Amino acid sequence: MSRPHQYHQPNAPDSPGNVSDSDIELNIDELGPNIGGDEVHGSARWHPGSPDRIPLKNLRVGRARGFGNQREDDGYQDRGVEGLLQHPLGGRDSEGTLEDSAPLLESSNDSTKRRKSPDQGPRQPSSLFQKLFSTAPHHHPVPREIQDGSFTAASRRITVGQQPAPRFPPNAVSNAKYTAWSFLPRTLYNEFSFFFNMYFLLVALSQLIPPLRIGYVSTYVLPLVFVLSITLGKEAVDDVARRRRDAEANKEAYTVLRLRGPASASKRRGKKSHGARTRSKRTRSSTASSYPSRLDVIEEEEEVLGGAWTGSNLGIEVDELSIKSRDLKVGDIVKLGKDQRVPADLLILKSVSAESSLIAASAVEQAPSLPETRDIEVISNAHAQESLSGLTKLENNNAVEPGKDIGELATSGTGEAFLRTDQLDGETDWKLRLASPLTQSLKPRDFASLRIVAGRPSKKVNEFVGTVEYTRPEKPQVGGESQKALSAPLTIDNTAWANTVLASNVTVLAVVVYTGSQTRQAMSTTPPRSKTGLLDCEINDLTKILCALTLTLSIVLVALEGFENREEMKWYVAITRFLILFSTIIPISLRVNLDMGKSVYAWFIERDQGIPDTVVRTSTIPEELGRIEYLLSDKTGTLTQNEMELKKIHVGTVSYANEAMDEVGSYVRQGFVTGPANDASKPSSLVTPSSSHNNASRGNQTTRTRREIGSRVRDLVLALALCHNVTPTTEEADGRSFTAYQASSPDEIAIVRWTEQVGLRLVHRDRKTITLQSVETSRVVVSVRILDVFPFTSEGKRMGIILQFLQRGETSDSVTADAGEIWFYQKGADTVMASIVAANDWLDEETANMAREGFRTLVVGRRRLSMQQYQDFSSRYKEASLSLQSRDARMARVVKEHLESNLELLGVTGVEDKLQKDVKPSLELLRNAGIKVWMLTGDKVETARCVAVSAKLVSRTQYIHTITKLTPETPAASALDALSILRSKPDSTALLIDGDSLSYFLSHHRWEFISIAVLLPAVIACRCSPTQKADIAYLIRQFTKKRVACIGDGGNDVSMIQAADVGVGIVGKEGRQASLAADFSITSFHHLTKLLVWHGRNSYKRSAKLAQFIIHRGLIISVCQTIYSIAAHYEPNALYRDWLLVGYATVYTMAPVFSLVLDKDVDEGLANLYPELYKELTNGHSLSYRTFFVWVAVSIYQGSIIQGLSQILVGSVDSSQMVSVSFTVLVINELIMVACEVVTWHRVMVASLLGTMAIYIGSVPFLGGYFDLAYVWSWGFAWRVAAISAISLIPPYSVKILRRTLRPPSYRKVQGV
Repeated sequence: MSRPHQYHQPNAPDSPGNVSDSDIELNIDELGPNIGGDEVHGSARWHPGSPDRIPLKNLRVGRARGFGNQREDDGYQDRGVEGLLQHPLGGRDSEGTLEDSAPLLESSNDSTKRRKSPDQGPRQPSSLFQKLFSTAPHHHPVPREIQDGSFTAASRRITVGQQPAPRFPPNAVSNAKYTAWSFLPRTLYNEFSFFFNMYFLLVALSQLIPPLRIGYVSTYVLPLVFVLSITLGKEAVDDVARRRRDAEANKEAYTVLRLRGPASASKRRGKKSHGARTRSKRTRSSTASSYPSRLDVIEEEEEVLGGAWTGSNLGIEVDELSIKSRDLKVGDIVKLGKDQRVPADLLILKSVSAESSLIAASAVEQAPSLPETRDIEVISNAHAQESLSGLTKLENNNAVEPGKDIGELATSGTGEAFLRTDQLDGETDWKLRLASPLTQSLKPRDFASLRIVAGRPSKKVNEFVGTVEYTRPEKPQVGGESQKALSAPLTIDNTAWANTVLASNVTVLAVVVYTGSQTRQAMSTTPPRSKTGLLDCEINDLTKILCALTLTLSIVLVALEGFENREEMKWYVAITRFLILFSTIIPISLRVNLDMGKSVYAWFIERDQGIPDTVVRTSTIPEELGRIEYLLSDKTGTLTQNEMELKKIHVGTVSYANEAMDEVGSYVRQGFVTGPANDASKPSSLVTPSSSHNNASRGNQTTRTRREIGSRVRDLVLALALCHNVTPTTEEADGRSFTAYQASSPDEIAIVRWTEQVGLRLVHRDRKTITLQSVETSRVVVSVRILDVFPFTSEGKRMGIILQFLQRGETSDSVTADAGEIWFYQKGADTVMASIVAANDWLDEETANMAREGFRTLVVGRRRLSMQQYQDFSSRYKEASLSLQSRDARMARVVKEHLESNLELLGVTGVEDKLQKDVKPSLELLRNAGIKVWMLTGDKVETARCVAVSAKLVSRTQYIHTITKLTPETPAASALDALSILRSKPDSTALLIDGDSLSYFLSHHRWEFISIAVLLPAVIACRCSPTQKADIAYLIRQFTKKRVACIGDGGNDVSMIQAADVGVGIVGKEGRQASLAADFSITSFHHLTKLLVWHGRNSYKRSAKLAQFIIHRGLIISVCQTIYSIAAHYEPNALYRDWLLVGYATVYTMAPVFSLVLDKDVDEGLANLYPELYKELTNGHSLSYRTFFVWVAVSIYQGSIIQGLSQILVGSVDSSQMVSVSFTVLVINELIMVACEVVTWHRVMVASLLGTMAIYIGSVPFLGGYFDLAYVWSWGFAWRVAAISAISLIPPYSVKILRRTLRPPSYRKVQGV
């Protein structure tokens, strides 16, 4: 184990292969001979014929002078460094301030020397490169990426506070699907990719050909234009709404520090040199910025070397500006406060707590200068604080005042800050981040002398490699000797990635490194895609069947007369005209009605008071909510609140929970007594583990058993109050002060809060001491010196601490036997602590009981150490910490041998992760509805297991099969054996798998894994990256062809949400990234049940009924046309022309048919009571080939009866009397059919039916061009219409009644009808 202040650099990212940046990639070999080779000693040898080497300054400065607009394809970039040498301007880049091709460590002397003239000969390699690439040993290890040169070509150099290069992306959040240029092409492509729309486009275009024209062209063109306008309009409205929501997030204001250099100040005073005046003119002629341009910086360097150096950074002024998030640039210095979201990927430069000191003005003058050095000095995080201890002199009695100028912030403090990263990686533990000791000790105005080299953008949130260089501003020595510079490595511990939240009460100054699409969060997010509902795909397939029927019918009608017997037109023209006549079989109004229905469903969802503040962001897929079979859910913030509370403790013979905690408080009050409070002459003694027993028994008449229980309770409370990494801070809210706690884990904060509730408060914690206070007396009762800390790790699953208890507030730092008792405390998971604590007979049983209750258990133990034992351990531990190989393993071995054996078992704690409201009943309802729930989280395995049990995601009868720690080296046989257990009992087994094992299966046994996993009732995946979450969603969709919904609340869930068929975002506490990217936005997880079981079910059933009824409406008129054509000797002439054809599909039938979107078969109470009703929808029975062909049969029957009997009873085939009877029966038939399909009547339905009938009757007098009006008002017309309607309607309705009686549908069963 490592000490808390030792942070080890993680594995660096893989060496980039083909870097797709716009930057010029530099080959180290081209910078000079043997650079990066095996042997470089002294000055490098010169090889004849090799190109002139480029001074590092020139490479760093770039094309700032007169070459800023050079195109990338001008030929010089293609020739690499050779082309740069041949260019008259030295191949300078457009922006020298930030470059993605700078080395990680750069010699500062090159940045300040004058450029040599050509006659000076080739420049020798810098001492830095000799250091980096020579084989001689160094005092400071150089990262492998620098040694082999693989990192150089992909890195970027950032001058802090300087103007960024324009090639970096803007820092804007964008969830929009389209741009102004791509909207029409993409939407039209999506629309005409449907056979449905392509068919009508061809029909409309056919009307431009005179032989194929039937009626007015507008009859076919305008409906298509109307349909496309509706669909494109909805897409435009949805995308505009997304852009507006993005704009809200992008305009969030942040405070940025702007540094103005000495040259800027001299300009304001009017004291300009000739170079300064030239720069002023050049600046006025270009778009100005508050930053000094890189050109100014270059010329200022030359003026400095010419003797115009001021000698310090005192002339630099620091301004605070408030700018919008989208305007942040690489190199900006951002000031962040508590609970503020990190807007971009940042590197922390400085962290000052609210309780830190301000630097006194006198101390600034007396501050010693930086140690002199000729070469760059590399400082590690572990030891840099000692090297920089002389930088400043601190005053510890002045608190930071709110609103104080940031330039006066002290250079004190440890540079610590805690981040909440659950919105990025899903982990609930807070992350400790540190400012580099080099930058922490600087004032903000000194940031102008900082240069940062960072790696290429990457999606790896747990890896980062970089360096920071600080050049002390002073006049160079005669002869061009190098300036004094310091350099320190940067690791993941120094970063704050976008979409995390600053959790601690500190003020952080950080520099922007990556923006926009290059941030970790954005690179882990898949681009949004256009989603198409399964219902639309099914209808598209049905239209293909209808088109095939139409084509077949057209060919048959032409063939019946004979292909050679036609004189007026060719047979292929006749077939085409029949196709156009029968185009009503595929009614174009179908898309209009379905799209309008989707809008109605979205309106219902957003105005449902039962799920307030729900937003439909993608209004084209509400029916998909009724077809979900797999639900992939995040854990933190979705199922849980990420708020911990200690609910139960057990001390071996008795457990305490709920109201029994009052008894724990009484034991604590008895044990932590520090002597007479009124005798000020005697210093109060502090409590130690030994003295607490005496305090408790003094004057206490309780039984021995009770005293023993009280002693064990106090020992456990004391251990919990001391064994942690929690730091107390004082905060203010509503004008009052209170103590808040900061830690990397919310579990530890919950435990410390509980110890305060029972009477023992943590009042002070630093790297050396911990102080506890009695809540009852407000007196300090415990003070300890921290000797060693062993932090929690995922592998160790435990944390420990060695403490020395002080008896009378000693302040000496020496560890002596007289100073106090030395104790080792440790707490951890029961799986590892069971072998560490002394033998007992209750630990396994009690931890199992707590686990079944869903508690996160911690086992607590302790051991007393003698001075000799501690000294032996300390020497061995220090020796192990200096090992160059297997350091961590050796340190852990020393701890295990000297400390972790036969610990006194103090007790077990049970911490509850509070669930979101009604999570348990919601998951149970979804499970009964046939939805399989997967929980994908970035959190630890133990945490996920506890939440799965407590949320009832896994029932008591189900066995949890765990698969962890599979690596690429794992034999395939053993991995497949782990899956075979699941195959044996898929219905009663849940799977718990970690991210590494999941990655192994997805890479090597993709289909074997998913074929078993989709059969399980529940799957819990831990330590999942955002990309893995999206891969799982895509894999389930691809393998099962079922509908998948994903729900989450954080930025790490965006990829998963966008990969799903239906993405649901919860408006989280820390941000709205998931909500903005989702198709549906809700405020709580339990709203999902109503969204699916009620609104989703209704939307799907209504659209299915609406689609089939519209197809029936088109089919029946096409059957009438067929009967008419047969009777008219197979001539392709229209039965209903112009207005009759358009009016039938719009005015005369549209409102009643569309009113079916208000129908419902059961009420909401029954839908929730019988979630099995939802399960039926997943089979697709509401719209299937079976139901489709039933409607086809009904349409053929009714169309044949209507047209056949009209021609027979009227006695005419082609007359206005026959048309009037046929069309009137057709309209009445549709209205009555709508009434027969309604299950639950709505007043709008009644109004639409009666209103449509009235409209038709009122319009008959205006249809004289089509009807015989005199005949319409006769009794002969009336009885024919009545007779034909009865014959058309009664048989189908009778069959329907009979079927309902014999095989009633489920909704009638639950209604008891």
